[in-house]
Amino acid sequence: METRRALLVDAFAAEPLAGNAAGILLDAEGLSDDQMAAVAAELGASETAFRTDGDGATDAGEESDDGEAVDDRLRYFSPSTEVDLCGHATVATYGALFAEGAIDGGERTLRTNVGELTVSVDDDGTVWMRQQAPSVEVVEVDAGRLGAALGIDPAALRDVGADLPVAVASTGLPFLVVPVNFLERLGEADPDDEAIERLSEEFDAAGVYAFTFDTLEGDSTLHGRAFVPSLGISEDPVTGTASGAVGGYLRHVDAFDGDEPDGLRFEQGHFLDRPGHVRVRVEADGVRVGGRTSVALDGEIRIPDDDEDEIIEA
Repeated sequence: METRRALLVDAFAAEPLAGNAAGILLDAEGLSDDQMAAVAAELGASETAFRTDGDGATDAGEESDDGEAVDDRLRYFSPSTEVDLCGHATVATYGALFAEGAIDGGERTLRTNVGELTVSVDDDGTVWMRQQAPSVEVVEVDAGRLGAALGIDPAALRDVGADLPVAVASTGLPFLVVPVNFLERLGEADPDDEAIERLSEEFDAAGVYAFTFDTLEGDSTLHGRAFVPSLGISEDPVTGTASGAVGGYLRHVDAFDGDEPDGLRFEQGHFLDRPGHVRVRVEADGVRVGGRTSVALDGEIRIPDDDEDEIIEA
């Protein structure tokens, strides 16, 4: 049985016990899939990131698709399944590495299950993650069905400024994006997890991201809530991958009538008492999401060897 260092890092928050907590193993070299899954379940964060040098480390001399060296490999597990991409866990990983001086500011390239991504760290510790170019597809969904699934009065989904549509948006992990008219209505949401899962399955999405331009803070662009029961997460406090997708969605539907600001600021997590903020920049070649991080827990976890696993499978 071996011991590994394990962290809980709050992403998109400048102080602990806010934002979205991610489990982090900065050194997961040699762990099996089953061991990673067991660690993620034990830590209990919505996602845990596992960083290795294998499958694309500079030390191994491996290069990315464009010939550049790949610095790290990240894999992500929720408590119940592997997840191809997780924005907040990525931001948390590099925020923690920067905070302890393990990496300098600047850019790093990492490999994920959805491909290679670039992460950069500002001098103040803000971590930026470049996501894939957004894809957005407007879809038709009955407002009554959406309202029932979200636990929101369907009228709040019909009476939205600029008649913004429902769409599936993705920068690596797709979400069904649902505009809501007012913050009060969004705050009343009481989702039916099974109905949300059915919607997610029908539209090949990870979950539903509902948002409103009616915000708590004057410098915020929107307030969002993300419901992802298909990954074992009834509600995700602050969501990096969804924020990037929604940034692409806003440009696609011309939500700002051609006057899009240079940077967007999304607030999320307040209804879970986990307030956080995601900065979003939609650029010509992709989307960048960024935020601050704070280490809430730094300890060790004991991991049984694979042959000590006594789980009985039917």
